Amino acid sequence: MEIFLVLADERHFGRTAERLRLSQPRVSQTIKKLERRIGAPLFERTSRRVQLTPLGAQLRDDLQPLYQGMAEAMARATATARGVHGTLRVGFLGVGAGELSPTIMDTFRARHPGCEIQMRETHFSDPLGPLRAGEVDLLLTRLPVTEPDLTVGPVVLTEPRVLAVPARHPFSRRSSVSLEDLARDTVFGITGPAPGYWWDFHVPRSTPSGRAIPRGQDISTFQELLALIAAGQGISPVAASVERYYNRPDIAFIPLVDAPDTDVAVVWRTAADTARVRAFVQATRHALDINGGPARF
Repeated sequence: MEIFLVLADERHFGRTAERLRLSQPRVSQTIKKLERRIGAPLFERTSRRVQLTPLGAQLRDDLQPLYQGMAEAMARATATARGVHGTLRVGFLGVGAGELSPTIMDTFRARHPGCEIQMRETHFSDPLGPLRAGEVDLLLTRLPVTEPDLTVGPVVLTEPRVLAVPARHPFSRRSSVSLEDLARDTVFGITGPAPGYWWDFHVPRSTPSGRAIPRGQDISTFQELLALIAAGQGISPVAASVERYYNRPDIAFIPLVDAPDTDVAVVWRTAADTARVRAFVQATRHALDINGGPARF
């Protein structure tokens, strides 16, 4: 299976043999044996190129997810056999788990001193990309996340939302605003591959009554969002913790009374449910028990 898939990728017997550290005759013999077993050619061979036949392409497409699943199953088994050691890479968006973060990290380190935690910030232009690319093992990220290949674990932070506006904006003199008020100004779009439903939850396209909310410039980072708000380019709903951690004199934060709360949860790739990931989730649940539930603002 591996020889066939690598040859389907490389389209060259020599490179396939080199990549798999096999002899070229071994690769050729294996493919011929496979073709005899199936009863038809899988590759078209000429002196200049190697191409998949339609049957070969079909077999590649059928085998690739099965082979990937087998490889991931072996990786999980190996990780479990070795115990919780090595490095756990944790991505976080914004404030992560907020004030619960130290408790989670301390619990994990106390239980698994042989495992190092590395933290990496993610950005809302691509909140799930580093996880899917294997750059982090799990995420502390904002919901909603409804992806078929990802598992959403415990919620660690729940908080209301506020509206960030320029300090001289008319809304800055009000004690509260509603989602209907968003239609009176401009919000921001987003660049990058962030799921559309995810950004639409945090920055809705319309008010509860159906009025369109104008969208202006697209942004890619949180600091860019704050800079544009301060410059009078628009307004934006944000989590209430932003006022505490990113307070600045040129931006006012007004309670957004009818916006649903925003949650942060632990998220990981379902196929990469390793011993380290499970240990972190267990440490998170323990921290939640100590705290009496998710942290709140």
